[in-house]
Amino acid sequence: MSESMVEARGLVKHYGKVEALKGIDFAIDKGEIFGLIGPNGAGKTTTVNILSAYVKPTGGKALVNGKDVTSSPYEIKVLLGVVPQEIAIYPTLSAEENLRFFGKIYGLSKESLSDRVDNLLELAGLQERRKEPAQRFSGGMKRRLNLVIGLLNQPRLLLLDEPTLGVDPQSREHIFDTIFKLKDKGTTILYTTHYLEEVEKLCDHIAIIDEGRIISQGTLEELLSLREEAIKVEKPRGLEQVFIQLTGKRLRD
Repeated sequence: MSESMVEARGLVKHYGKVEALKGIDFAIDKGEIFGLIGPNGAGKTTTVNILSAYVKPTGGKALVNGKDVTSSPYEIKVLLGVVPQEIAIYPTLSAEENLRFFGKIYGLSKESLSDRVDNLLELAGLQERRKEPAQRFSGGMKRRLNLVIGLLNQPRLLLLDEPTLGVDPQSREHIFDTIFKLKDKGTTILYTTHYLEEVEKLCDHIAIIDEGRIISQGTLEELLSLREEAIKVEKPRGLEQVFIQLTGKRLRD
């Protein structure tokens, strides 16, 4: 039986009168990639922020490696790597300088930081551009740098919030390759995205969240079985049809 890295139990979050999360439950096994998908404003980023111990839940519990995110935030942050939806790099610093800056924030020693910087620049495909300011980089290069900054502390749990937003196909494939390498090393990954074909390609289990509630979850095959049409669905279109069926066609801002 697999052991959980993440557990959400009746997780609730209110921002004033807005109910961002309305009692969600899910678990992520150690070493798996778990996809969390939903329309804009569904509660995905709120969930990531709670698991990151950046935001306290209003009710319920969120556990990371058995530790409560509210009572043990510092113990949890040591285990985490977070790649936010917004690109969080300093544009006037080079790729190498960005990694060294964030590495010092993580408290890495000078010796271990040098090794990590070299390895992560190679992983990001940026070793030949390491001295250039990030403001000269393409969107895909910035995203790749953003990703490897989240790997500086060799996290056991990686939270990826829209990691391929607006990138070119080559950078997207490079990010996918990196994610699979991390999984092979035993890293647990929570993956949020609007690109459903990515979820089909990457994720072991998937949860669909809408208006603060988990409305369905399971493997891709289990979710595809919910389709109204009794015909075989070919990847990668199947999950998108189920998603629209469950969440509706109303536009979200």
